[in-house]
Amino acid sequence: MALRGKKILITCGPTWVAIDAMRVISNRSTGELGHLLAKRLSVANAKVTLLQGPVTHAFESSKVRIVNFCFFEELAQQLKNELRSRYDCIIHAAAVSDFKPKETFTQKIASNKNFRLDLVPTPKLINMIKAKQPKVFLVGFKLENYMNHTRAVKETKELFSKAKCNLVVANFMDESGYEALLLEKDRNLLGKVKSKTELARTLVTVLSQRL
Repeated sequence: MALRGKKILITCGPTWVAIDAMRVISNRSTGELGHLLAKRLSVANAKVTLLQGPVTHAFESSKVRIVNFCFFEELAQQLKNELRSRYDCIIHAAAVSDFKPKETFTQKIASNKNFRLDLVPTPKLINMIKAKQPKVFLVGFKLENYMNHTRAVKETKELFSKAKCNLVVANFMDESGYEALLLEKDRNLLGKVKSKTELARTLVTVLSQRL
């Protein structure tokens, strides 16, 4: 009952940046966590909007408002559009491209020659969220090759200081499986989970206590 009527925005899935008229740079995000969260939060009667990247298996639900995107610029614009409306919580789980080509070619590059691709950093979209909605409860994510509590505190520092996140999920995945640590802005460790299903369940429980 605690989440009934709460407006929650979730971003999920990979984010493309263009190389040329046909090719893109992407990543391996599946959007699974965003889908699990959207399902659980809608069951809890929250009003959920899902900004969904180019996932292999799209999420469908009559109880969730779904907005699809592919490219970094599309996600940036959609976030700006959504931030015109007030949200109680934003869960920024999309795997946003960290780099983009310095130059995008308007035609398809010939495949029979070598070429060099120079990459430059993309803006951190999460940093604009609290600037637009200071009171929103913001959940950010930090993916690394390995995480323990000490490293999680170090690697999530900017998400708390610059993005002003209320909660950060520090996660990693390797051949042994998936693991995530949940930290609050005072670096307090709320919990450690061993699967995305468990993470979704834990996050919904935390949100029901915080919103």
